[in-house]
Parts: sequence; C-alpha cells; structure tokens
Amino acid sequence: MATENLEMNGGADQGGEPEVPLRGRLRRQPGPLNMNHYANKKSAAESMLDVALLMANASQLKAVMEQGPNFNFYVPLITLISISLMLQIVVGVMLIFIVKWNLNDESMHYKLNVMENVTTAFVFVIVVVNVFITAFGVQQPSPKA
Repeated sequence: MATENLEMNGGADQGGEPEVPLRGRLRRQPGPLNMNHYANKKSAAESMLDVALLMANASQLKAVMEQGPNFNFYVPLITLISISLMLQIVVGVMLIFIVKWNLNDESMHYKLNVMENVTTAFVFVIVVVNVFITAFGVQQPSPKA
C-alpha cells in the first residue's frame, strides 16, 4: 500500500507542482492592517446583532402586554424587557461614537478603551437580563375562539 503525503486541505501538494501565488487584481496587497477599518467592521457587526436583539425584545414586550396584567410574571418581564431595551439603545449610541473616533489618534486611545470596556460590560448585562427574560418565559397569547 503506497503512502501519500497529503496536507490538511485535501492534497494541495499532489503531483509535485508548487503552489502559484495569485497575480493581478485577485492578489492582496501586502501592507499594515488598517485598524480603523477593522474596528468599523467589528462595530457594524455588533450593531447588527444589537438591532436583531432589539427587535426580539420589542416582540417579547408586545407579547407580554397582550397577555395583560393577569399574567404571573407581567411586572418582572415588563421591567426586564424595558431595562434590556434601554441598555441596547445606550450601547447603540456608544457604538456610534466608537466608530466615529479615529483609532490612529493616540490622544483618543484612553477614551476609546474606556468606552469599549463600558460597552462590553453593558452587553454582558443585556445578555444576563435576556437570560432572565427567557427563564420567565414569554408566551404568545392563545387565539380567542
């Protein structure tokens, strides 16, 4: 039985031909990583997740309000969902400021670091609050016949 020297990506070295680097427009230009571009993409992704959670919380708030005050966990759920919504708005505004500031300006590094740490803490609190919202359970009201 003959043994073959295969790489992890499925035998890129089969046939003994060396790999040819990309040329032309498809080739990436070597250069330093643009931290502003990276940070902007990261903040945009966080903002999209924030919008998705905002929509989910709004839907949960609607479902709880349709249940009415007779629902066992009406007040706790309204409170938790309201806290989550307010924190999400604050995080969204903070992300806007973080994206607007220039990372290459060293005088802004301390402010950006503090804002990113506060934003991360708020996101953690939002996650914990949403775990409790899920634990209390938001049920859609059953249709009245």
